[in-house]
Amino acid sequence: MRRPTGGPDAGPRHSATHLLLIPSYNTGARLFETVRAARAAWSPVWVVVDGSTDGTGDAMQVLARQDPDLHVIVLDRNRGKGAAILAGLDRAAAAGFTHVLTMDADGQHPADEIGRFMQASMLAPDAMILGQPVFGAEAPALRVQGRRVSNVCADIETGGAGIGDTLFGFRVYPVAPLRTVMHRTRWMRRYDFDTEAAVRLCWAGIRPQRLSAPVRYLSAAEGGVSHFRYGRDNLRLGWMHLRLAVTGLVMHLPVMLRLRTCHASPAAPSGRQPLPSRPQRAPGSG
Repeated sequence: MRRPTGGPDAGPRHSATHLLLIPSYNTGARLFETVRAARAAWSPVWVVVDGSTDGTGDAMQVLARQDPDLHVIVLDRNRGKGAAILAGLDRAAAAGFTHVLTMDADGQHPADEIGRFMQASMLAPDAMILGQPVFGAEAPALRVQGRRVSNVCADIETGGAGIGDTLFGFRVYPVAPLRTVMHRTRWMRRYDFDTEAAVRLCWAGIRPQRLSAPVRYLSAAEGGVSHFRYGRDNLRLGWMHLRLAVTGLVMHLPVMLRLRTCHASPAAPSGRQPLPSRPQRAPGSG
């Protein structure tokens, strides 16, 4: 496997196996700031413009013509976050990439953590690297508290495999197993993607490894954009958890028990991976 080249003073690190994938829907000017920060940290970066009507698709394509390590996919209509990621996954697989780090376009995710997450994936290529959010004081209490329900449900559905936070989309996935589980179901196409992807990959025997990372909730004055709708999306998440609990838990319980047994250790007897503090970076990361 090719290790990323470059260092803190050598520009963005480049990989032939690990791709940074950013889905975007009507995130406006914030998208360009996110892409600029991402490109300063990593190469290549792909953006999937999910049927946006704010002109960002055309503008991003202009930027891509000037930057060979920036690739833009424009979908003809809004299909949802999961569908946008799947479109990127399919093309990434065809191009030979084995892993993708998904990153939100709205500026919530930390670009300076990209290298650390990619390095962790290269050290454990059979695992999925799941970000665990460290919230700032500006984080809405309702969002912070509400996600705990989803976390508990996912813990039950996976037999305590150790997903941790289910809704933080800053993650590195192995491309092949994620494409497989997505193409086997018609779900996971919208806001339910992050949670269901982690649960189904656990069912497929993919070990979760957790890393902490800060998350920012930007105000409207700072250019923050959110398409989350409390009523609609919480109902969607509730229906998703009901489906997963009823149709999948019993069927996949043997895999979950084996996953916990194989990866249990004295430091993490429950099968969960301990969270390193943010200053503890993987070797070679900047």
